Amino acid sequence: MANTTIATPASSVRQTQGTALQRFLQATEIDTRLLGMIAALLCIWLGFQYFTGGLFLTPRNLWNLTVQAASVSVMATGMVLVIVTRNIDLSVGSILGFVGMIMAITQAKILPPLIGFDNPATWIIALTVGIVLGTAIGAFQGVIIAFLNVPAFIVTLGGLLVWRAAAFLVISGATVAPMDTTFRLMGGGAEGSIGATASWIVGVIACIVIVASIINSRKQRKRFGFPLRPMWAEYFLSTVGCVAVMIAVWVLNSYYMPVNLAKKYAETHNIPWPEGGLQIPLGIAIPVLMAVGIAIAMSFLTTRTRFGRYVFAIGGNPEAAELAGIKTRWVTVRIFALMGALCAIAAAISTARLNAATNAQGTLDELYTIAAAVIGGTSLAGGMGTISGAVLGAIVMQSLQSGMVLLRIDTPLQSIVIGIVLVMAVWLDTVYRGRAK
Repeated sequence: MANTTIATPASSVRQTQGTALQRFLQATEIDTRLLGMIAALLCIWLGFQYFTGGLFLTPRNLWNLTVQAASVSVMATGMVLVIVTRNIDLSVGSILGFVGMIMAITQAKILPPLIGFDNPATWIIALTVGIVLGTAIGAFQGVIIAFLNVPAFIVTLGGLLVWRAAAFLVISGATVAPMDTTFRLMGGGAEGSIGATASWIVGVIACIVIVASIINSRKQRKRFGFPLRPMWAEYFLSTVGCVAVMIAVWVLNSYYMPVNLAKKYAETHNIPWPEGGLQIPLGIAIPVLMAVGIAIAMSFLTTRTRFGRYVFAIGGNPEAAELAGIKTRWVTVRIFALMGALCAIAAAISTARLNAATNAQGTLDELYTIAAAVIGGTSLAGGMGTISGAVLGAIVMQSLQSGMVLLRIDTPLQSIVIGIVLVMAVWLDTVYRGRAK
């Protein structure tokens, strides 16, 4: 009997069935795990808003929350790839601390005698040194894992100890400060923000990108004969995405520069100080833009490139990926090298925000990074994870920490809460995978 194939017409619309909610989710193709994460985040926000007496959902706290979550979210995007391939990286916090120290020494100790302090090229050289070093460290660990067959847990546990000690030894435990003025912009703050007008422009551009990506996705589905979402679902997704972006921009623009900094700004720009003071919106912080840009780039890498397909193929079935001709060892090396580069970018954000580097910098960041990825839906069993989920997980982790600080909960209790949340996230992942089988 001859095999026959029935082609799906390009104009066909995805058929939905089940309850009204199920039909809605099928039509819009919204990830239920991501939707659950958003619901959990809203519950956390509303809970802290109630218990802090209205202090949590203020423009100031939300602005600070986005800046504080930036470095972890950058590393969490790389941790997704590591965990998807059934590996783990316990050294990210120590790499951040070591690379941050090297970048600080570069711009505060090495470059000033050569080109002077605050030279326009200082921040570029320091950042380049950091990224190259971070990539080299990650690649070195990846080679040991891939070619010497040492488990990633052991290699990165050793890295956690080695790079933390190295951060102490290179400067004998001293704090290195201050940082280059331009370099400090990557840490946010009053000067490291783009202002209201530029923030609205970024918001409009983001909305255009959202609509364009949905239109392009529909065209690609038509081209290859895949089922299409109903038009109302396309309009719904476009509207929700644009509204969410513009609300976020409005909230960030609602946080104004502190009075003392506003006075300094007015003096610098020869602006007369009015009787009621100046209200200067800070807008989107530069580290937030960096984190969003990296998240977009990593999403493209994982969903639109051959490398991304290889990563998920290895995570789904390493033996089959090997038999299919994928060079799994070199893919592993590249994943860890990428993880090292992202640690370097996170180190730049962290060092710039503190305007200093210390040997304790990045301590426990490996916990927050892994937790962000796992809470965001990345399965420790491998083969499953999303960049958007990891970023959302980083916001959840930072929201918990920020809320507990506002409630004046002791640091040990904060660690207990985060540990419990991590265990619950892994348990929920196990339950989800069990039901999906």
